Amino acid sequence: MKFTESLTDVIEPATVDQIMQAIDEAHQIVITTHLSPDGDALGSSLALYHYLKDRGKQVRVIVPNSFPYFLKWMKGASEISVAEYNPEAARHILMHADLIFSLDYNIPKRIGLMAPMLEAAPARKILIDHHLLPGNGFNIVVSHPEISSTSELIFRLLFHAGRYQELSQAAAECIYCGMMTDTGGFTYNSSDPEIYEIISLLLRKKIDKDAIYSQVFHNYSADRFRLLGFTLSQRMEIYPDLHAALIWLSKEDQAQFQVCKGDTEGFVNYPLSIKGIIFSTFIREDEGLIKLSFRSQRSFPCNEFAADFFNGGGHLNASGGEFYGSLEMALQTYTKGLKQYEEILKQSMNQD
Repeated sequence: MKFTESLTDVIEPATVDQIMQAIDEAHQIVITTHLSPDGDALGSSLALYHYLKDRGKQVRVIVPNSFPYFLKWMKGASEISVAEYNPEAARHILMHADLIFSLDYNIPKRIGLMAPMLEAAPARKILIDHHLLPGNGFNIVVSHPEISSTSELIFRLLFHAGRYQELSQAAAECIYCGMMTDTGGFTYNSSDPEIYEIISLLLRKKIDKDAIYSQVFHNYSADRFRLLGFTLSQRMEIYPDLHAALIWLSKEDQAQFQVCKGDTEGFVNYPLSIKGIIFSTFIREDEGLIKLSFRSQRSFPCNEFAADFFNGGGHLNASGGEFYGSLEMALQTYTKGLKQYEEILKQSMNQD
């Protein structure tokens, strides 16, 4: 495997050593991740969970709320604690930990009701994330927005710590799932050749990448497809002069189709298949807030759009945001933002 020597030391070797020493010294380890955990959040968390368990560590994964059914196939998913179901149990676990990992989020606010628990916990805290602007309150910070996923960072951490041989098939499956889902099946944020060197190393662990893809993307309910058809036929607006498209759903819309968590995953990508569209937005009314997803092509910075108007951020071509107000106000804010970004959209469209 001589080609693996080309994997860059993205994480500073001294930081790798610090993290591995912290693991060696810890007895009770807790792994946390963000609200509405996605494939990367769960993939990175469960990969680290398997590695730590295999080393004989006492380890728990706690998430703020439930996660989609099409991610529950990952080994270890049934052992995850959901804080919204039992907040006091989550508090107890965090307060008795001596090492806490914060994976795939940059600030405590992104873990919802768990944020004050995390901040009050006396444990040493390690942040590993690929979003912009990491917050304070962590003893060790690994923040690399240029990396495709937090799952990739977990692989790099273990690889450069010399622990690749110890990586189990279950951990490798989780890493691959996280990398795959956070790049839309390797269709964006995935042009770094080293991503595919990592995939080659994961395949050597006997993972079945086709089965993983099927578990995630071929595992939806019939209601999800009915909802998708409704969304594209009744809730899509095209702005051809601005090379943009919008889809949106109210709570009433979702109630018609008995929507389960995760059923709208990937909806934002569909308008990008329309000729001439380089910016797609999905606005969804949720409990107490409006959730937004953004995807773009070419050089259009959807992360900057998300940050400017919707308290969000992320990557150049894939990001998210939140809006606290009515759905109508969110739609108005989007339209206003679109006008302000008109020239950037046109310039991005005209680039080769």
